[in-house]
Amino acid sequence: MKDAKKDSEMVWDQIQMRSPSGNPLVLGHSTRPIPKLMVWLILLISVTYVVYTLKLLTASVHHTSDDFPFTLSTRTGITSPPSILNQTAETTSPLLRHRDVREKLAVAVQMPNKPKPTEIQDIVFGVAASSKLWQQRKEYIKIWYKPNKMRGVVWLDDRVKYSPEDKQTLPPVRVSSDTSNFAYTNRQGHRSAIRISRIVTETLRLKMDNVRWFVMGDDDTVFITDNLIRILRKYDHTQYYYIGSLSESHIQNIFFSYGMAYGGGGFAISYPLAKALAKMQDRCIQRYPGLYGSDDRMQACMAELGVPLTKELGFHQYDVYGNLFGLLAAHPITPLVSLHHLDVVEPIFPNVTRVEALQRLMLPVKLDSAGIMQQSICYDKSKSWTISVSWGFAVQIFRGIFSPREIEMPSRTFLNWYRRADYTAYAFNTRPVSRNPCQKPFVFYMSKVGMDSELNQTVSEYERHRVPHPPCRWKMANPGALEMVIVNKKPDPHLWDRSPRRNCCRVMESKEPGTMVVNVGVCKNGEVSEV
Repeated sequence: MKDAKKDSEMVWDQIQMRSPSGNPLVLGHSTRPIPKLMVWLILLISVTYVVYTLKLLTASVHHTSDDFPFTLSTRTGITSPPSILNQTAETTSPLLRHRDVREKLAVAVQMPNKPKPTEIQDIVFGVAASSKLWQQRKEYIKIWYKPNKMRGVVWLDDRVKYSPEDKQTLPPVRVSSDTSNFAYTNRQGHRSAIRISRIVTETLRLKMDNVRWFVMGDDDTVFITDNLIRILRKYDHTQYYYIGSLSESHIQNIFFSYGMAYGGGGFAISYPLAKALAKMQDRCIQRYPGLYGSDDRMQACMAELGVPLTKELGFHQYDVYGNLFGLLAAHPITPLVSLHHLDVVEPIFPNVTRVEALQRLMLPVKLDSAGIMQQSICYDKSKSWTISVSWGFAVQIFRGIFSPREIEMPSRTFLNWYRRADYTAYAFNTRPVSRNPCQKPFVFYMSKVGMDSELNQTVSEYERHRVPHPPCRWKMANPGALEMVIVNKKPDPHLWDRSPRRNCCRVMESKEPGTMVVNVGVCKNGEVSEV
């Protein structure tokens, strides 16, 4: 065994290796040659590697010949192949350039071009109207509808007088098709609900081009169309969407549905969903003869299609009576999209007609539609006042300190749709109007608004609403000494592109006696509404 071990060690020690050129590389004492097969194998691998490398370099140079020549000229005029290791920072390897091109092409394939954002031309409005109330309610439509920019149809139950002026200020009118063959068995309702529920389908059948959304509303509904676009841009119009909001009345929602969009407040249906609805709606309506109105019939068909309601709080049904002030002064943190039941509630500005009040509201809308009705809360520390600004609408000043949690809740200046119901019948939190005479707010309504082009900010003026105030024995500054509040605010069209948050307000120094100046804008870093 020992002799065998020694013999094997001697064999390995005496192995002689040769280079490809045949010259011996002496690693031991023996001169035994390497087998020829191994030499040829090494040569074959080496040649294959060189040829493959040259072909790859040639292909790369061919694709990038305009940017990187195959040969580089030196000062002596001698050409030499490019050296990857000796390139400067400004020169890129053809291999790397080729790889970058392929990566960019791959990214382009994976990320197709995004569709253009929704514009007002992509929307078609369907307005449900009554021939008996047409002459009165067409004035509401004129406030928001722009015939040269928008598309829509007013659907009536009968023919009406349509003057040349109406043609310039209103959508075209059509009479709904006959629905007498549909069964209707609800004793409390009216069978006009069937024709109204078919407005989206009938509008679709007009075959308008390039439609993304159908928006339904009543003839006593006013839309803030810029904010409507902001809402719809959040959603993919190629998918099935049914977008709207609920009633303010808890009883209404229980009686009808918490999953139903109320048509008076307006709702939007994407084009593909409208097509799917049109194919089955007539059969669907026949299955629900006992339903009350058009909205619940629409929701019943949506349930059969399996499409839920996407809730957007900016659509306002306003199933209330009386004064909307408490609701508008504490608008939720979402774009104001619509106002409904304008014939039922009081004018939103005092001492003017309903139409005049809405026309006044449209003045700040033109300057900063994203910020209309948005609430800001701040404090005057020197006077211990709480200030609530509903931009473009009203300013309230309270004696004492109210937390933002209280002020952001609507005060109950309105009555429920069911007049016997108390505050527990609302579908949202409310706060009572204070019984303490010293805490009754001083209200300032917007009277004028304009644009300061030098400072690029809106300047809105709010005049005090002159109503008697009960005497107050508190020994603090009296807001009754103020005649006007001036609010400065920069337009912020991208307000709703960011996460929802109230704007902040700050009380500024005023040189004019009887005038308060307030600045409203995006909250600064670390800024909160606290005393």
